[in-house]
Amino acid sequence: MTRTLRLALLALACLGAALAARADPATADPRVLAAALAQTAARVTYDGAYRRIGYPGGDVPAHLGVCTDVVIRAYRAAGVDLQVLVHEDMKAAFAEYPRAWGMRRPDPNIDHRRVPNLQAFFRRRGAEVAVSRRGGDYLPGDLVTWLLPGNLPHIGMVTGRRSADGARPLIVHNIGRGPEVGDMLFEYPVTGHYRFRPEATGPGRPPPASRPGR
Repeated sequence: MTRTLRLALLALACLGAALAARADPATADPRVLAAALAQTAARVTYDGAYRRIGYPGGDVPAHLGVCTDVVIRAYRAAGVDLQVLVHEDMKAAFAEYPRAWGMRRPDPNIDHRRVPNLQAFFRRRGAEVAVSRRGGDYLPGDLVTWLLPGNLPHIGMVTGRRSADGARPLIVHNIGRGPEVGDMLFEYPVTGHYRFRPEATGPGRPPPASRPGR
């Protein structure tokens, strides 16, 4: 076999693997996870105050944020705007979302920044995965929600990094100290596990149709 032919076959194999990974719903978009991890290099003050922001693509100032903002900003790196997706789905099925805040209608300024709303959205999109105590069940790019002391909902993203003993994936999240990576998957009660692998829905592209509520 000539060197040229070997290189050609290697290139075809790499292309096939890349296409297979892209088609595999368990494979996260590497841009999303890279963008989540990149946020750990920035200084972000934890601030969940209500703010009016633009739509679509609205965001609070970059130096501010909460746990949901880590997720929102990560997906935007891949052209997926959770602000738009959640808002459009809430307009279509408002009754399927929590009413914990006395809301009478969707509000694109805040809805996507609330963990329970993201949980409802992911469930409606068929992204819910079984919760378990096995670290290997949580894949890079998966989203996990917890209930912190004081009944505070929290969300983070699974990374490809492992705990010191290799048993658990580390999580990128903002629990109050700014975006960070930590070994906290089972530190608090897990309330949800989601594998959200959407197509890009950047500006000018309509969001995919929502699945019926369950």
